[in-house]
Amino acid sequence: MIPIDRRSALRAAAGAAVTGALATGCSDTTPTSVQRPASPSGTGPGPGSGDRSGPVRPATRTAPAPRRFPGQPAEIAHGPRDRARVALTFHGQGDPATATALLAEAERAGARVTVLAVGTWLDEQPALARRILDGGHDLGNHTLHHTDISDMDEAAAYAEIAGCAQRLRRLTGSIGTWFRPSRTQHATPLVQRLAARAGYPHTLSYDVDSLDFTSPGAATVVRTVTEEIREGSVVSLHFGYADTVAALPALLDALERRGLRAVTTTELLT
Repeated sequence: MIPIDRRSALRAAAGAAVTGALATGCSDTTPTSVQRPASPSGTGPGPGSGDRSGPVRPATRTAPAPRRFPGQPAEIAHGPRDRARVALTFHGQGDPATATALLAEAERAGARVTVLAVGTWLDEQPALARRILDGGHDLGNHTLHHTDISDMDEAAAYAEIAGCAQRLRRLTGSIGTWFRPSRTQHATPLVQRLAARAGYPHTLSYDVDSLDFTSPGAATVVRTVTEEIREGSVVSLHFGYADTVAALPALLDALERRGLRAVTTTELLT
């Protein structure tokens, strides 16, 4: 881990990286209206609703396939409580500069995270799929459009899961390791069944909500997480928020002081 005084400098640098960027994260409670960047060249419309096809090079590190963890429930909210590991999970949407700053800060500290990506975000930022995997992080599915999947009928909900899975497969060779439903902490029984049909044996929930999407300030994000986190916790965080970038160095320092190691969700359960 890096010294705390250097972390202060990194915190300032990370904040500078997102100065002027819109807070475009994927709150699971409040929709965010943003102006999306233009789609990359070579990814014109293809078959299917909102699908894109084109010469997008697959990730250099193929994403592992989903796996079943014996003894774990269909919906996983935390890992084993007897090991000093935690999983920081990020809802993947928003300004790419913010996402890149967060990944870089985690890697400087030797941490690995889990990114649940929104399918339309992958359409706009296909290179970030490669960036996430090449950094040693987990990459998973957070639905195609990030609308309220709990209120959808069966066909619409399955289309949200399968649409994002299709993009992940095209970009990485795999549907990703995890599925997390959009705009809800817990998957309904229907959504759990549909996720299993799409190839995900488990849905991924969390037991610690950072509430970073409310933009409460970096200090509050750190305090909220550190007051609730414990061995085995899965923490919900978001790309797209400057507060989260600013909070991450202090949060990682706090985990280190408590002897907790930030790992991918797959590592947490292995």
